[in-house]
Amino acid sequence: MNVLEAKNINKFFRGAVDFQALKNINFSIKKGEFTSIMGKSGCGKSTLLYILSTMDTDYEGELYINEEKITGKTSNELAYIRNKHIGFVFQFHYLLPEFSILENVMLPAKKLGEKSLQEIEHDAIEKLKLLHIDDQALKLASQISGGQKQRVAIARALINNPTIIMGDEPTGNLDSHNADNVFNIFEELCHEQKLSLLIVTHDKEFADKTDRIIEMGDGMIIRQ
Repeated sequence: MNVLEAKNINKFFRGAVDFQALKNINFSIKKGEFTSIMGKSGCGKSTLLYILSTMDTDYEGELYINEEKITGKTSNELAYIRNKHIGFVFQFHYLLPEFSILENVMLPAKKLGEKSLQEIEHDAIEKLKLLHIDDQALKLASQISGGQKQRVAIARALINNPTIIMGDEPTGNLDSHNADNVFNIFEELCHEQKLSLLIVTHDKEFADKTDRIIEMGDGMIIRQ
């Protein structure tokens, strides 16, 4: 089953001179597949990720999540799909420093509003256990190290049991030890939880260990 599929995605930035940022992008991601996207700066990787994550709806072509067409859905429908089916991990963790780690992880589930507070708290603890950071649950996010913050960000991305995790340079801010840790966590999630991962990265060592590399150049997929 394809959890994500892009069909003939084109993206234009309109201005005095139109610029085509993405050209006929076609690919799919299967359940439990760990895929990385590589390419030089400015090749369209982040632009593509914004479209795939439903944040940017100004494109031509069709996007499917869980084999359901989501192109053309309302902003409210897309917000629900995003919160329910897509987990995000960025280069910067974006944790709220004045909240505890537990509260940070609970936030997306509270926003989704499909479970009681007790269930959400239980789920959040389970995700923190999965990432071996449950002993830090009651600390403020500002009190832990960079590597720990990124693990908390991954736990937060997992809280709604998404279909796919999307990452934009999730190891870009980490030293090699912590970058390896994050890769190992992703690999475990992929193999043990059958989670799909799509990670934009500049780190060739990281990409080489994934199931597949999609290489981009000048707004096109040049190899996949």
